[in-house]
Amino acid sequence: MTIRTLPVCLAATLLLLALPAPAQESPEAKPASADAARDALAKKEGEGEQTALLKQTLSAVDKQYSLIRSQQFQFGYDLNYTYIGQEKIISDLSAGNITLFEIENTSSHTVTNTFSADYGVLDNLTANLTLPVLSKYSEARGAKGLSNSIGDIGLGVRWQPIPARRDRPNLTLTGNLRLPSGRSPYKVIAGSGQATGSGVAAFSLGLNVNRIVDPVALFGSLNVTASLPAKNLWQVNNTRILTRVAPGASIGFGLGFAYALSYGISTTLSFQEAISAGSKLTFADGKTAKTLMQTSGMLNLGLGYRVSPKTTVNLSVGVGLTADSPNLSLDLNLPLAF
Repeated sequence: MTIRTLPVCLAATLLLLALPAPAQESPEAKPASADAARDALAKKEGEGEQTALLKQTLSAVDKQYSLIRSQQFQFGYDLNYTYIGQEKIISDLSAGNITLFEIENTSSHTVTNTFSADYGVLDNLTANLTLPVLSKYSEARGAKGLSNSIGDIGLGVRWQPIPARRDRPNLTLTGNLRLPSGRSPYKVIAGSGQATGSGVAAFSLGLNVNRIVDPVALFGSLNVTASLPAKNLWQVNNTRILTRVAPGASIGFGLGFAYALSYGISTTLSFQEAISAGSKLTFADGKTAKTLMQTSGMLNLGLGYRVSPKTTVNLSVGVGLTADSPNLSLDLNLPLAF
């Protein structure tokens, strides 16, 4: 047992015994207090701290929870792998009877390398740029393909309207613009590769809340996203030609906590869900159709390892909870501060 774990009263006694006795006591001298002993036995500068680790972990779990100081840069690298597997039942009705019944298996593997850069415009305002590079492989009955391309570039800002304080929740407002720089799914020709982007520009607004209560940090988020329509299309879809797509709005929320096991190890548990309204499809013959609402839910488990005062490596595993979610997601995050 180290001296830092002793009761305050005993630590104060040991501290007084260790100090040299004065030659003559001044009438104005005050006896050593428990607070003085606590200050003397406090951690020295440079030692690890759970609060700092939790802040770095929050930054890795969702970069929207952290801000950096004015005129400073922070770079990051994120490696993500997702797997989606589906089974489709194919049937053909003839005269009211099923004449064909077959189960088709489809699978998709996506590896995403995301490079990000943050710049502190002000102490409470951070600008962000993300550039994803994707490798996507998909396989279905009679067709398979591999694509390597950039994804949708993202521009964002994070603003903290109220100064952060330890004794109250910290609020962060976010705004993000997604540019359709990736390969659009509405322009892909069958058998010529896979889409690496959404095909439409989108803007989202969000609110994030976090509070650190050593050794636990609680966090939650809420966001809404609206997308612009994809126009001037000419994609053959079976016997129809798709000319316009208007994606529906979506709302997402998440919550979780991070727990510091030690000065160098932390764990996280979080849940994220997104609900998207159906998209409106317009075809060359003037007819329209609307897709169904989609709900995606993920449960994420993470582990953070602090390799240096400025770098914490975070590894997380996500499991899909709904039919519209990826079956499996692996994520490795490496923030680098300069």
